Amino acid sequence: MAKVNIKIEGISYQVEEGMTILDAAKQCGYNIPTLCAFNNGECSRGSCRVCLVEVKGARGLVASCVYPVNEGMEIIISSPKAVAARRASVELLLSNHSMKCQQCDKNEYCELLHVAKVTGAREDRFIGSQTPVTVDQITPSIVRDTSKCVLCGRCVERCKNAHGKGVLGFEKRGFNTIVAPAENRSLADSPCILCGQCVSVCPTGALMEKSEIALVDEAMKAGKYVVVQTAPAVRAALGEEFGMKIGTPVTGKMVAALKRLGFQKVFDTNYAADLTIMEEATELLGRIKNGGKLPMITSCSPGWVNYAEINYGDLLGHLSSCKSPHEMFGAILKHYYAKEIGVNPEDMFVVSIMPCTAKKYEKERDQLKTNGLKDVDAVLTTRELGKLIKRSGIDFTKLPDEEFDNDLVGDYTGAGVIFGVTGGVMEAALRTAYFALTGKEHGLVKFEAVRGFDGLKEAEIDINGTKLWIAVAHGMKNAKVLLDDIRAGKSKYAFIEIMGCPGGCIAGGGQPFVKPQFLPNEDADILDTFKAKRAAALYSEDERQTVRQSHNNPQIKALYENFLGEPNSHKAHELLHTTYAARVAFTEK
Repeated sequence: MAKVNIKIEGISYQVEEGMTILDAAKQCGYNIPTLCAFNNGECSRGSCRVCLVEVKGARGLVASCVYPVNEGMEIIISSPKAVAARRASVELLLSNHSMKCQQCDKNEYCELLHVAKVTGAREDRFIGSQTPVTVDQITPSIVRDTSKCVLCGRCVERCKNAHGKGVLGFEKRGFNTIVAPAENRSLADSPCILCGQCVSVCPTGALMEKSEIALVDEAMKAGKYVVVQTAPAVRAALGEEFGMKIGTPVTGKMVAALKRLGFQKVFDTNYAADLTIMEEATELLGRIKNGGKLPMITSCSPGWVNYAEINYGDLLGHLSSCKSPHEMFGAILKHYYAKEIGVNPEDMFVVSIMPCTAKKYEKERDQLKTNGLKDVDAVLTTRELGKLIKRSGIDFTKLPDEEFDNDLVGDYTGAGVIFGVTGGVMEAALRTAYFALTGKEHGLVKFEAVRGFDGLKEAEIDINGTKLWIAVAHGMKNAKVLLDDIRAGKSKYAFIEIMGCPGGCIAGGGQPFVKPQFLPNEDADILDTFKAKRAAALYSEDERQTVRQSHNNPQIKALYENFLGEPNSHKAHELLHTTYAARVAFTEK
């Protein structure tokens, strides 16, 4: 791309033609404050007016997030006029903002508080009427509070870019404008899939996960036998809550922290990921051999399942009937493990630490109860676990590395670890399907064709003469392409993996916030590379495992021998499989 010569604060620079002033300034070492601009255009650019700068020759100040650089441009960021204007913009936002900072879940990571400090803004400069407030707490997953919204539009754009959906938009007009579902409905009465991608980009506490920390506290106070399981993606991101670099694997320290928090047992959901593969691979091979409905589609991502039920009710027969791994584990813990250790299932309280806000809704599904008991009783996000650890005064970075509990259940393979990244479920399933069809292990273990962050990936796999077309999609915008082909009768695939969140669980809506101003020790390109760094942490743990195929997990073998019988048995279906139903919103379970 052509270069242009510009000046910032009187210093000459060369930058790419067509860049915005905001991006050009950042490249040259200047951080102009902004609230609406985020991650490659996921914003309602120019709406917050916090990034105003002076450009010689321009009429008035310009919003640097939308104004392109051109040859010879001279930009002044620190002129008294620009400084005062930026401060005034923030003060106007503060005048219509709920200033309950000490009570806000976003306190450590509030970008409005950050730019107020940077610009020198004060909350009481402008005092007057405030926009009528909506607080939507109806869904089990996400809380929406318009009193904290700055109308930046990031959530609107993220929903469009990730899922091709417009669940959130600008409602009403003028002073009464809010961001909401159509007609200011609850998210529960909208086609929202509760993935939490909107939460991950919100600069304030206007969108947050619904905390279930109090549920865990109550269970412990009541003397319940409280056990915890952690999803694979959590270990790749939890360290960020304590200042550690993105992509730092913290498995051992995470386990040590959970044991100090008072949980009776600390298990790894990877065990149930191995169990899922045994059930799912068997189901797939059964469909292939017996003329079942193909392509079969994975069902471990609750955001994706929500999307399917709301938008593709006619294709639900293509979904695997397998529960997601943490729900499978909950069922095994309450109806197998509890009996083996002499605990009443009703007294066992299962907590799942997940990278996902949709899991909070998932655990409430009537279809995910066994003998009247919920498989999982509480779901905490990675961020909520960070809060629990901080609340308890634990110095996370100084903890020793400790091991998960694995008495009877809990041991896992490398295949279970990679569930947390797009393509991981497919790769784990192929490792076991290959063995089932050939009687021998796939020599390389890796299936490189399903790795990477392309929105859609496909490959033809030849397993002992059986050729299977497979596909992987993450984000519903990409999944829609595959689903529309199935609906039109044009799909060539036998097996499809779909993850709700772009990148998979590593970038789930419950993971630590990735915002450069709060990560001063990270690389400049962190917004573009954080998924790859978290994924690398999971792939490296896979490679460190002695056993890397789910069917070789000795505890999984023992579970089938002593309790379930065989994959897809009657007992397995009773505990580990589920059903789906077409619906239009979450008020319909």
